[in-house]
Amino acid sequence: MEAILAYIVPAPLSDVAALSLIALSFVTSLMTAALGLGGGILMVAAMASVVPPAALIPVHGMVQLGSNSGRVLLFRRHIRRPIVLWFLLGAVVGVTIGAQVAVRLPREALLIVVGAFVLVTTWMPSFGRYRVPDRGFSIIGAATAFITMFAGATGPFLAPFLSPERLGDRHATIGTFAACMTLKHGLKVTAFAAVGFAYLPWLPLVVLMIASGFLGTVVGRQIVSRMPEARFRTAFKILLTALAIRLLYQGVAGWTGPV
Repeated sequence: MEAILAYIVPAPLSDVAALSLIALSFVTSLMTAALGLGGGILMVAAMASVVPPAALIPVHGMVQLGSNSGRVLLFRRHIRRPIVLWFLLGAVVGVTIGAQVAVRLPREALLIVVGAFVLVTTWMPSFGRYRVPDRGFSIIGAATAFITMFAGATGPFLAPFLSPERLGDRHATIGTFAACMTLKHGLKVTAFAAVGFAYLPWLPLVVLMIASGFLGTVVGRQIVSRMPEARFRTAFKILLTALAIRLLYQGVAGWTGPV
C-alpha cells in the first residue's frame, strides 16, 4: 500500500491530503452534475490549502478538464453547439492574452468585479430577460478564459448566460456549461504546459481525481433527471448567489485581511 501511495502522491502532499482530494472530486462533480455549477470553486478552495501556489491553477485546470469532459459525454445530446463554437473562438484569444498579462493584474479587484457581476445578472430582471446571441459568447469566452489564468474557477461568471431560464432546459444548461468549461480548461492546461509547468509528477493523482469525478457525475446525473425543473432553477440561482458572495469576500479579504 505504501508503495502505491508513493507512486500516486506528489511530493508536496501528504497521503491523507491526496486521498481527501480524490474523495472531494467525487463530491464536487456530483454537485456540478446535479445543480449545474459550484464544484469547481469548492475544489479550488480545498486544493489551495494543500497544493503549492505555483501548481494550484494548472493542476486544478487539469482536474476540471477531466471532470467537465465526463459531463460532456453524459449530456452530449443536450449541448447547444453554436454557443460552444463561438465561446471557443473567444477563449483562444482570452487564454493567449491572459498567459501574458494576467499575473500582473490585481486578483482581488477582478474577484470583486466578477462577484458583483454575477449578483446583478442573477437577480436584476432587466439582465435576466436579456438573451445573449450566440456570437456574443465569443466575448464571454474571451473574458472567462482571461480570468481563469489566475482565478481558477470562473464558472459563476459564465453561468448567468447559460441559466435554465435562458436555455429553456436544465440538461442543456449542464451540457453546454460543461462543454464551454472543458474547452476553456483544455486551453489553460495547454498554455501552462507551453510555459513549462511539469504535469508529470501530478498525473497519477489527477487521473484518480478525474475517475472519482466521473463517478460523481454519473450519480449527479441521476439526481438532476429526477429533480423537478422549477426546483432545479431555484437551486441554481441560490447556489450562484452563494458563490458570488464568496468571490466578493475573497476579493475584499485579499485587500483588507480577513473580515
